[in-house]
Amino acid sequence: MNPILKNTLKVIAAIFIGGAVNMIIIMISGKIIPPPDSADLKTMEGLNVAMHFMQPKHFLMPFLAHALGTFLAAFLIVKVGKQKSSKIYHWCWYLVLIGGVMNVYMLPSPFWFSWSIYSNGPFGL
Repeated sequence: MNPILKNTLKVIAAIFIGGAVNMIIIMISGKIIPPPDSADLKTMEGLNVAMHFMQPKHFLMPFLAHALGTFLAAFLIVKVGKQKSSKIYHWCWYLVLIGGVMNVYMLPSPFWFSWSIYSNGPFGL
């Protein structure tokens, strides 16, 4: 198989797995740290309204979800791939960073949380 195609498929699979981990953590986060009272987090409008009532503890799980999902995807790319080039796992990080930046523009969030998205390192930490 062509090495470029093989590496591309590995990156796609790793990002899919990292995204699944991200979504699982986001889905269970409401059970670990309950959202503010009367907050509807199922719709974008409800999330926009509830964002102003959230405390720093409510941002911990989304940060961990993005960091762990990105780290797992990059780890899988490096461990599964025969080529140990950092260029491959950086593509994973770039795609997740673009998603994080888009999320910051779509949802109002505190400055410190927005800055944490922009300043993530190569593994999302």
